[in-house]
Amino acid sequence: MSFDRSIKIAPSILAADFANFGAECAAVESQGADWIHVDVMDGHFVPNISFGATTCKAIRPHIKGVMDVHLMIAPIDPYIQDFANAGADFITAHVEAGPHIHRTLQAIRGAGCKAGVALNPGTPASAVEELLDIVDLVCVMTVNPGFGGQSFIDMTAKVRALRDMIGDRPVHIEIDGGVDPKTAPLVAAAGADVLVAGSAVFRGGSVNNPEPYGANIRAIREAI
Repeated sequence: MSFDRSIKIAPSILAADFANFGAECAAVESQGADWIHVDVMDGHFVPNISFGATTCKAIRPHIKGVMDVHLMIAPIDPYIQDFANAGADFITAHVEAGPHIHRTLQAIRGAGCKAGVALNPGTPASAVEELLDIVDLVCVMTVNPGFGGQSFIDMTAKVRALRDMIGDRPVHIEIDGGVDPKTAPLVAAAGADVLVAGSAVFRGGSVNNPEPYGANIRAIREAI
């Protein structure tokens, strides 16, 4: 998987039809999605429960490109191998989810996946400064994690700080939360290159009518 800083749109299947996950993944990819973002929630680290590694394994055959798994769970380490076995390309862990994030990131890479680290809105960019040589992605939360459809929290200053810290390292900056045609240009200009969008992509379409997905993805790209 070669590295590039071009803008990538990563629809979050949290906003998809849960009864049609496989078909939904194929539909958004056919309509221009670059990555598929999978939000895993445990009802403990965040106040919601979504799905686990078995769901990831079930949808993997329906995804041609990157499966980007975002673990909003604690603890993380006991489940890394399960998600790697399920076919995750990226596994992202929250810096707030445990005391030994360095060990967690090493374990993700040891399992054969790209390693991501996520920052909640209240966590400063400096929290990952010592991790940038062992990560492939930094996910900046622009909502408090736990639910889809929330309003965007402006984290552009944090994104700019991270972009300066990263320098020429091959590390993606991902934005997760409230991304739409209004907010996408702000974070892209600050240095983000992976934009997670849930309701902004899936709104108005369905497996049987996927064209709105494509129109929504194009609207985000064109706004940038």
